[in-house]
Amino acid sequence: MLQWEIMDKDELERQYSPRQWSHRMSGDEVINAHVTSLKAGTETACNITQTLLDVPYGQGEDEKLDVYMPCITSAECPLLIYFHGGYWQFLSKAESGFMAVPLVSRGVAVVAVDYSIAPKGNMDLMVSQVRKSVVSIIQQYSHIRCPSCGHGPLYRLVTVQYHSSDQREIALHNSPIQLLQQLKVSSATSEIVVAVAQNDSPEFRRQSEDYFNALKSLGMKVTFEDVPNTDHFNIMENFVDSDYYLTQLLLKMMGKD
Repeated sequence: MLQWEIMDKDELERQYSPRQWSHRMSGDEVINAHVTSLKAGTETACNITQTLLDVPYGQGEDEKLDVYMPCITSAECPLLIYFHGGYWQFLSKAESGFMAVPLVSRGVAVVAVDYSIAPKGNMDLMVSQVRKSVVSIIQQYSHIRCPSCGHGPLYRLVTVQYHSSDQREIALHNSPIQLLQQLKVSSATSEIVVAVAQNDSPEFRRQSEDYFNALKSLGMKVTFEDVPNTDHFNIMENFVDSDYYLTQLLLKMMGKD
């Protein structure tokens, strides 16, 4: 039996509530500070980049993306695709341009993707939209590298409380760790980084370790980064800093070190 299966409802909820594990401030404060930080970073990105906003990647109302491009671009300019977190319930592409702040100066474009968050969107819809966005971006920029980055270390979604067997089944078939056997990517060419915050919950950290080990067992080129002095929120907020370890790692992966 897995550890999460023997937890009572209150403990399970505590383990999967990232705001309760920050050492910097209270739960409400860390959420408010997180949103403020992301908005400020995105505003800065809008001021220093060329932007293409609300670019459709599908027919749905929420199927749009924002592109942040260096002021001077080249045909080989790499492009990073970013998928925001928010526990499927909040945040959007409007707060997701912050990663462009240190990247555009190194000749990297950033694409922030929107999808239909709950309650408007269900998990099947969200996953289909994410897949659709990637296909659209790769079709348009097939000549350059398009790595992706996302926020939220839930790789086994059935650990979250669901109210019906249908919801549980949806969570199961959309769990990243369940989908690994379907990967068609060459382990020789794909590089994956699983990063977790030092002050994330034990369950979030365990899920990240399990996912890393599952990828490694398949022969994928994967590394595990345990980022010191961070929680679930500033592990992403710090991407506005060009000297941040994960920023430097990202640039290295794109050949921009």
